Amino acid sequence: MHKDVRNVPGVAVATGSSSSSGGRDPRMIRRAAASGFAGSTLEYYDFTVYASAAAIVLPQVFFPSGNPTVALIASLATYAVGYVARPIGAFVLGHLGDRYGRKQILVYAMMLMGVSTFLVGVLPTYHQVGILAPILVVILRLAQGFAVSGELAGAGAMIVEHAPEGKRGFFASFGTMGTQIGGILGAAAFIPLDAALPTDQFLAWGWRVPFLLSALVVIAALIIRNQVEETPVFLDETKSGKPAEVPFITIFRRHPTTVLRAVLMGMANVLGTTAVVFGTAYATQKSYGIGLRPSTFLWVPVAANVVAATIIPLIGRFSDRIGRRPMMIFGPICGGLLAYPYLVAVEHKNVPLTFGLAILMFGVCYSFWNATFASYIQELFPTSARVTGFAVSMNIALLITSFLPTIFAMIAPPGTANVPLVIGGATLGLAVVASLSALLSPETAHRSLAD
Repeated sequence: MHKDVRNVPGVAVATGSSSSSGGRDPRMIRRAAASGFAGSTLEYYDFTVYASAAAIVLPQVFFPSGNPTVALIASLATYAVGYVARPIGAFVLGHLGDRYGRKQILVYAMMLMGVSTFLVGVLPTYHQVGILAPILVVILRLAQGFAVSGELAGAGAMIVEHAPEGKRGFFASFGTMGTQIGGILGAAAFIPLDAALPTDQFLAWGWRVPFLLSALVVIAALIIRNQVEETPVFLDETKSGKPAEVPFITIFRRHPTTVLRAVLMGMANVLGTTAVVFGTAYATQKSYGIGLRPSTFLWVPVAANVVAATIIPLIGRFSDRIGRRPMMIFGPICGGLLAYPYLVAVEHKNVPLTFGLAILMFGVCYSFWNATFASYIQELFPTSARVTGFAVSMNIALLITSFLPTIFAMIAPPGTANVPLVIGGATLGLAVVASLSALLSPETAHRSLAD
């Protein structure tokens, strides 16, 4: 039997209308949505800050080399290294979340994630300590990856399990909307610094400021998160008397095809890595010869994320009405088809067209998938293994897609002819895989969360 969460220190047992009777406390629904929003804001603030820094400044600060291609690939590889620890964290934190409750892992994960990001901002550079500098970057990226692996899974379960049936897609969308707000804040954090500071000062200390500011987001998110009680669905599960099975054994023994389909659906994240990470490097690194200013190109994800943050709750509500699968199928295909023209616009330094296509690709098309995947994939797994199933499948997918900017830089390095065709084609291929996987999966919008 599951360990009774009432005996776990710090876990609040829901009372009143959110008790095991199956009712929903409106206050807890709002608090759960706010908690998921705050946590994902922090996660994707960190994501965007590091992604932007890896493309713009870290090659010069931590990976100086006589060969700019080597420095760029090494920098983008540290971005990917953060995802190596995520499957491990998904097993550990997912197991704890399914066994002992969703709330506590969210608090611990957020603290570790915030501290790791903050410490990146105070690291010595390669010129100060030599090879120790990139080693420390890798260690902190591993710690951050471990921490964030349980964030969206735990927060998604918290929201979905608190939300009333018929509105799970809407409330879960607030967690994914936080990813867009985090992206806005992360990209915007570099814009005034890059514009106001001379290059030498920006490389000396200006790039550190966005990392240090993550401490403020952590404090705000923790205050909100501590107001949320454990979910009634999880409490019902702990009192059901069902024999306990290790969660990751459950998902691989009983739901192996679900895990596989969820991983393949996660390939839709290629849209973000192409638009934000590789796209930024392609536009701004001198070795590619395009030479757009970072301050100009950093506005691209800001504009796209503003649009995304606006429409995500609407798409979440729409998924409650017509189903999740149509959104999961349409979004990746739509965005994948725009990858090639988007990179062509970058190549031709057409800033207005780049903005427009980025907004369509990342702000609109990707949002159909991004607004829906948290509720959809949570609903595919049973309560007893929901956090583990979501965390493991999504973090395996993210591990794969996180290496794509590095792979893209290797298969289309500076000097390669027709970079947009090579990278645009690869992006579309992975997007098709994601859409087909959703097509072969069941609809869940009106499925009960009870096992």
